[in-house]
Amino acid sequence: MIIIFSAPSGSGKSTIVNYLLSKHPNLEFSVSATSRPPRGTEQNGIAYYFLSADEFRKKIAAKEFVEYEEVYDGCFYGTLKSEIERISSKGNHVVFDVDVVGGLNLKRIFGKKALAIFIAPPGLEELRRRLVGRGTDSPEMIEKRLAKAEQELAYAPQFDKIIVNDQLDAAEAEAERIVSAFISQAAQ
Repeated sequence: MIIIFSAPSGSGKSTIVNYLLSKHPNLEFSVSATSRPPRGTEQNGIAYYFLSADEFRKKIAAKEFVEYEEVYDGCFYGTLKSEIERISSKGNHVVFDVDVVGGLNLKRIFGKKALAIFIAPPGLEELRRRLVGRGTDSPEMIEKRLAKAEQELAYAPQFDKIIVNDQLDAAEAEAERIVSAFISQAAQ
């Protein structure tokens, strides 16, 4: 099965995904590819497959992506077909942590085999506070992320489930309940 998490940057999506991965050994994270440079201590093949924009374009031309998007000018994100094959071949469920457009594309591609969950921040001011608190982006990038977040929030109703992450423990518990029910239903 395919489990998709999407959210505006800073909403807590990666924290919730990591929580679920620690609780369910049959869930496995699909490492996305990107042409952006690593942030902080991010390592190639763990956080992302870091590619140059030219390498990314070559993989697009070779049809190596299930889906991809140019999120910002010259900054690509995408899902490699080889990642899904690698995880599925082990009998594990594939977990995606992707941007909103990528999430909806994956849901469209995989249909009923996929569960699409949108993690929403409690509000834009809280989102700003979180992005500043991360200390990984310049003030200009934070403003770009906030402008993009406003657009992304409009897509939330197109997802199967929406979780508002105002209390992390509650959001993690809700995500675990939703994912467990989806996997159980799929097994029947």
